[in-house]
This record gives sequence, C-alpha cells and structure tokens, in this order.
Amino acid sequence: MSPYMILVILSLLSFLSLTSAQVPNYRYDFCSNGTAMTFTPNSTYQFNLNHLLSSLSSNATRESGFYNATAGQSPATTIYGLFLCRGDLTTNACQDCVATATTEIVQQYCPLGKVAMIWYDECMLRYSNRSIFSTMEEEPSKYLWNMRDITEPNRFRKLVEATLNDSVPRAANASSGDKKFAVKEASFTELQTLYSLVQCTPDISSSDCNTCLRRAMANLPMCCDGKQGGRVLYPSCNLRYETYQFYQIQSVPTPSPAPSPTQTPMLLPPPAPGHEVTRPKGKSASIKTITIVASIAVSLVLCTMIYYLLRRRARKKYNALRAENATNGITTIELLQFDLATIEAATNHFSDDNKLGEGGFGAVYKGILSNGEVAVKRLSKRSGQGAGEFKNEVVVVAKLQHRNLVSLLGFCLEREEKILVYEFVQNKSLDYFLYDLERQRQLDWPIRYKIIKGVARGITYLHEDSRLRIIHRDLKASNILLDGDMNPKVSDFGMAKIFEIDQSRGNTFKIAGTFGYMAPEYARHGLFSVKSDVYSFGVLILEIISGKKISSFNQSDGTARHLLSYAWKLWRDGTPLDLLDPTLGESYSRDEVIKCLHIGLLSVQNDPVDRPTIETIGLMLNSYSVPLPPPQQPAYFSSSVAEPNVQSNETDSDQCKIKSLPCSVDEASITQVYPR
Repeated sequence: MSPYMILVILSLLSFLSLTSAQVPNYRYDFCSNGTAMTFTPNSTYQFNLNHLLSSLSSNATRESGFYNATAGQSPATTIYGLFLCRGDLTTNACQDCVATATTEIVQQYCPLGKVAMIWYDECMLRYSNRSIFSTMEEEPSKYLWNMRDITEPNRFRKLVEATLNDSVPRAANASSGDKKFAVKEASFTELQTLYSLVQCTPDISSSDCNTCLRRAMANLPMCCDGKQGGRVLYPSCNLRYETYQFYQIQSVPTPSPAPSPTQTPMLLPPPAPGHEVTRPKGKSASIKTITIVASIAVSLVLCTMIYYLLRRRARKKYNALRAENATNGITTIELLQFDLATIEAATNHFSDDNKLGEGGFGAVYKGILSNGEVAVKRLSKRSGQGAGEFKNEVVVVAKLQHRNLVSLLGFCLEREEKILVYEFVQNKSLDYFLYDLERQRQLDWPIRYKIIKGVARGITYLHEDSRLRIIHRDLKASNILLDGDMNPKVSDFGMAKIFEIDQSRGNTFKIAGTFGYMAPEYARHGLFSVKSDVYSFGVLILEIISGKKISSFNQSDGTARHLLSYAWKLWRDGTPLDLLDPTLGESYSRDEVIKCLHIGLLSVQNDPVDRPTIETIGLMLNSYSVPLPPPQQPAYFSSSVAEPNVQSNETDSDQCKIKSLPCSVDEASITQVYPR
C-alpha cells in the first residue's frame, strides 16, 4: 500500500473520530441569585471566571477525569472550580462534556451567578466564590428516577441495596490518585439486569466518600422506590441504578493478569479445523485490498457525515427550543415538550370518555402514550390563566422531585392550547374516597395514617427540602391524589410567583383558595406563610379522622356547627375518639388517632406562632418521644363571621358567594415559591 493511500485512509479515520463526538445529556443546574450572590458584567470576577473555565476545559483530557483550579488574587474576586467526568468515559468524551459545560453554564444557565453547578449524564462542573476543594457537600442536590415501575419492588429494593453496598466501599477505598468510582451488575430476572454506578470526587477523603454515598443511598427510597431506575446527584458524590446499561462496560478499568513472558499475543484468530488461512499475494491482491479498505473508509465517512449533520440539525433545534424556553421562563430543560397531535391521539381527541374531572382552570383527561398512562391537564381558554401563569406552573412543578408529589412529565404550548402532562395516579383523589359513605370503607386506619404521614412528608419537602420554598395555599382533600398502593401525592401547583431570596411570607389582595381550609390571617387579611399550609394540613387531618367534609359539617344534635369546634369540644371533654369515623370499626390504633387529633388541633391554632412547623409535625408523627404542647381553642370563623347553613348540595363556588370572605370561585391552587 502506498504511503499516500495510507495517509488518506488515516485522515479519513481521523475525521470519522472527530465527527462522532457525542452531545452531553443535560440533567440539572443550580445558580445562585440575589444581589449578594451575583457579579457585575465585565467585572474582575467575570474575568477570573472566564480564566477558570478556560483552565478547566483545557485540562479535561486528564486520565483521572477530574480537575480543580482557582483564579484570582483578591479574596473578594477569587473563584474556585472543578469538574468530574463519569468514571467510564474516555478522555475525548470527558473533554466534550466539560467543553459543553463551560460554555452552556455561563451562556444559558447562570450568566451572572457567583455560585453555579451543572450536571450532565457524562460530567459535572461547579464553581463558587468560596473554597469547595476536599470538602464533602450534599447541597444543592437532585433526585431523578425512571418513570417505569419495577415488578417485585421489595426484591428489587433489596438487590439495589446489596449492589450499592458492595460498590460503595470499592469506590471509597480507591487508592490515592485513582478514581473513586465503581460499577456493578446483578441479575434481577432472566430478562432484566441491574446496572449500578457510584462515584465521588477524588479530592474528598475515603471516609467522606463513604458518608456521602451512604446518605445518598438513604435518600433513594424517598424518590425512587418501586422504579426501574433512580439517581442521586450531590456535589461531592453521585449514584445511579437502571435496568439498562447506561455506562460503557468496556471502558471501566478492571484488573487482569499480566501475560506470561512465554506467551505470544495472538493477533488473528486461529483457523477453523479443515479450513486454510489464505493471504493475498502479488500486486493485484494489494490493489484489491486498498480498494476494499478505501471503499469501507469512504462509506463510513459518508455515513458519519450524514449522522453528524442530522445530529447538528437536531442540536440547533434543541438549543433554539431551550433558548426560547429560557426567554419564556421555562428553565427546566429535562421536560419533554409534546406536540399537540400526540396529546390529541393519546386522549382520543379529548374525548369525554377519557375525562377524569374538571376544575376552574380546565379539564383533566386520561391519556395513553407509548410508555404508559398519563394525566393530561387541558387549561381552559376562558380560565384567565395566561401564558405567564402556565409557564410558572411548569417551572415550579418541574423542579420538584419527591415520592409524595405528583410528577410533571411534559407540556404542550401550541397554537392556543396550554397543556400539562402529569404522571397518572390510579386511585383519583382523597375526597373521592373520604366523603363517600361506601368508598370511605376502603380507607382503614393504617391507610389513613399513611396518607397523613405522606402528605406531611410532601409538604415538608415543599417548605424545607426543595430548592425553592413553596407555599401551596390550597391544600385540601381533592388536591391529594392516591396511587395504586394508596400512597398520597400532593398535586396542583398553579399561578406560582417567584419571591426574592429569604422571603418567607407575603400578602396579597387576591385571595384564592377554598373556604374552610384557609388560615384566618390569610382569609381576613391576605397574609400567608408556611404556617398557612400548616393550618390547611390540620383541617385535612381532622377530615381524615372524622370522614367529614369541613364545608358541609353540621352536628345533628346542634352542639357544634363546625368541624373544628366539634373536635375541640370532644378534646376538652376527654372523649377524643368520638370524632373517629364510625366506618373504621375497631381497626385502629388508639394512640395514633389521639396523636393525630392532637397534632390537628395544634395546627389550626388562631395565632400562626402557636402552630408547629410542618417539619416538627413530621417528627411528632414518627416519634412517640417528642412532647406535644397542649392545644388551645382553635380558629374558626363562627365567632367573627356569620356562618350560614351550608347545604351538602352547594358547590364551593356557591359557598364563596354567601360567605363574607373573598375567595376564588375557580378553586385554583396558588403556589408561592421563593429560592433558597
């Protein structure tokens, strides 16, 4: 073969290698905000940031897949940064991901934040105005899961735990300078294999790596129990499991014995018995070989170029969509945008047979997509919710990841349609069971107690554990959905408003919610806080215990015309169990019922200061050693607002008309959020 032809082929293969670069898969980002946590454009800090990102990008070909650096001289403008590539990646793949991260984090996700972090499937990059090296950190964090359910969840859970328990020490105890990284596979069924991966940043100690991964493991059940895959993303460590191969097995380093000095490496497979290995001879054979090799190389290059052009075209479309969404306020790129034709096909063109219910903002339909059932919320054109409110709801729900919150799967914003696509929750809402004399029998006490604790966990996440602090402001039974195992999921986060950092309360002249669940300070004066949700949760607890709806409660003997006053009377008289729903019979725990009633009364105190936080309520529910203060007379409106007779056939909108309180006739939930 001539040197010229060899050079051509090598050039073509080199081009093939260059054009096969993969686009990193974005997952999540964090960006600081507020005046104190942003920098001025064209400032020294920005100059140092650009220098830092350039340094990180240029060092992305290191075999370790990790690098940290600083930029700046003055403490006020010094910036610290690092990247970590997934342990199985080649240096080229790592470089591609880091290069993308250093560009996108400042151009699209966090242009002026002093602290930022971005995760892709392939790598993580972060920087800060304080030192982040050799320090184990768990915030900000992100939980992601595969939407598909797993069969035999208990056995699968044990397999995941055993697999991760084996991998964690192998990653944590890696030699100094090595990757703190481990993968493991395990057979679940004949057709399903569990693939797991754990990794820490190499700069933290073995002890910190072990602690970080163990804490990540402890949080897996909260987000991912019963799912085919899940992952936890922390700044200092991450773990993931799936029932499909998501890492490159051939790139994972595994020890292998060194070849014996007497062994000769076999470059070609031995001939099969009875067959002879022939080699081309002469000039014609050489020309034929060259022709074949060149043809294959050219074909590969052409195929790769076509693939690359299509990929580039898709990437441009993806970036355009992301830029448009960022401009419009939709910043969670991991959402899938559905086209209207797909939604119409899934719901049989919004057929009445598929309708699950209807509220003030529009109807909800059951839809069937290729990967399963979904709930499609089609916002009414006359609902008054504009595009901005719709986008806010998308932003809020997309940032929430918790097993006791309804998950948003996608959206559609096409022509005049505004549509949200949620996970499908099989057993409708809590009010479907709780207020029906026949169906409420399906809610035995263990299920009711599970619902109370699950809702508390969901609200705790909204108030304390999510990236945003979220005040729901319309917590009620119809906004609690129940899955196939009767686990509760808090739903309906509409008309969200982003608050400034560290703001925990506010006021509004537009009161919206449902009478009976609204805290008195909110109903009277428009003041709301996290304690407003606690009040609503207290009302919900009393409804779950009694099986009675607060808006239609009327004691037959005339001793009480309000659920809260009746519960208080029974507590004061020493007969708390008389509140219990008679359909429960004897299948209940006396201590659990009394504790829940106690917590419910504490939650509906007139003064917000006297109400416990939802985090404290969670501790009360899960422990018998936490002391509970004695409750005082609860807040209810019979003493300050004329309370007319409420007939059971009145709608909530009718009630709004007859109450001397401003409230929303469309029952739209209002979510108040502000960044941490």
